[in-house]
Amino acid sequence: MPKTAVVAALVGAAVTTAAFVFNPSPEQHRAEIRETIAERSPIAGALGVGALTAFVSTYHPLGVASYTTVNGRTASVGAFGMVFVLSFTQTK
Repeated sequence: MPKTAVVAALVGAAVTTAAFVFNPSPEQHRAEIRETIAERSPIAGALGVGALTAFVSTYHPLGVASYTTVNGRTASVGAFGMVFVLSFTQTK
C-alpha cells in the first residue's frame, strides 16, 4: 500500500475519532439555544422563551454529529464541539 494511502487512512481515522469525542452534548445544544434566542430577541430572553425552547427540545445524536428538534423542526445542529442554532420560526 502506498505511503499516501496509509497517511490518508490515519488522518481519516483521527478526524472521525475527534468527531465522536467532541460531539456536542444535549446540554451544550440547550445552552446555545437559550443564549441565541436571548441575543436575537432580548424580550424573548427576558421572558424565558429560550429556556422553554431548550427544555422542550429533543436531542438526536448521530455519533459524529448531533441535532435537536422542537415540534418536528430542527432547532440546532452540532459537530466538533460547536453548536449552531437555526432560525426555526413558525410559518402557517
